[in-house]
Formats: sequence, structure tokens, C-alpha cells
Amino acid sequence: MTKNQNIAAGCGAAGCLGLIVIIIVGCIIYFSLYRNRPSSTNYNYNSNSNSNSNSNSNRNQNSGSSNSNSSASPSTSSSSSMSDDDRHKLFQAASMTQDQDLIQRVAKKIGLVKADGTSSDESAQFAKDHIAWAISNVEFIRSVSTPESARAYVDAHLKD
Repeated sequence: MTKNQNIAAGCGAAGCLGLIVIIIVGCIIYFSLYRNRPSSTNYNYNSNSNSNSNSNSNRNQNSGSSNSNSSASPSTSSSSSMSDDDRHKLFQAASMTQDQDLIQRVAKKIGLVKADGTSSDESAQFAKDHIAWAISNVEFIRSVSTPESARAYVDAHLKD
């Protein structure tokens, strides 16, 4: 590569990084302003989850009879267990859609915004971590660079 090509490549990378930083800062400002704005809308979210597991077994042998019954206690599993990488991908894709309602839903899903619309304690650290994540995940960012491809990613991975 020539010197001019190297300069152009560097400027392009810096421009992408700058755009990512602007998006993140914009989201932080939006969420902090949204938290302080009085809301005339009341959102109520209810969720119920039940998991029940039972196991019974009987065993008979010729030399005697042995019966064994066991019952497993109900188990619960958390559907909100997402890896940090998945959280960053979902946040990045939602940001690329430019749909504020979708961004808000994703922010609530990944724990950046509480159900009442206020920022969580984790949101500032997530924003810092997202910058480092974005630098090392440029290929993913390119894969969701259009609002359409970003929305398709969010629709496929956002499980309410």
C-alpha cells in the first residue's frame, strides 16, 4: 500500500470509531435525559414463570421387591442469562436501527434501563466497555451497518 492509501485507511478507521463513540455518547445522554423527564405514561410489566419436574421410578426383581420413588424439586432457570458479547451485539444492532422505541426495549432487556425508565447503575460501565468491545468487533458492526440488517439481527435475538 502506498502512503496515501495508508492514510486513507487510517482516516476511515478513525471515522468509524468516532461514529461509534458519538452513538454511545448520544445514547447515554438520551437515557440520562429520559430518566429526568416526567412521564405521563404508566408502564406496568408482569411476568410469571413456572417450571415443574417430577420423576418416578419402580423397580422389581425376582429375589425380592424393591420400590424406589423419587421426586425432583421444581427447578427454575433464568431466561435473562446473556453473555456480555451478546449484550453488546444486541445493543449495537439496536443502536444501528435508529428506532428509539427498539433501543429502549433492548436497553431494558440487557439491564441498562430499569423497568421504570431510569438508568441502571451498570449503564455507565457498559458504555465504557462497549467502546473497547466495538474496537475488537468491527466485523460484527459492519454486518449490522444498515438499519434493515440491524433490525433483522435484533428481531432474531431479542426474546421478550
